[in-house]
Amino acid sequence: MPLEKRSLTLEQHQTSVALEPEFWAELEAWAADDAASLTSVIEGIDRDRDAVDSLASSIRVAVLLRLQAKAD
Repeated sequence: MPLEKRSLTLEQHQTSVALEPEFWAELEAWAADDAASLTSVIEGIDRDRDAVDSLASSIRVAVLLRLQAKAD
């Protein structure tokens, strides 16, 4: 499955993230559920991540944890 690359500005820093379309869809649903922007959801994940982890990996884990919590 091809990755979808998007450019974002996080904390006044331009970056790009490549994720599977399913992860982008879940992030967009997360933002809608929280009445927030996609960027603000990703900024929260970025702030909470370990400096050694990539942003893309941190996003995938955050989405997985959110889906698991919703399933409980």
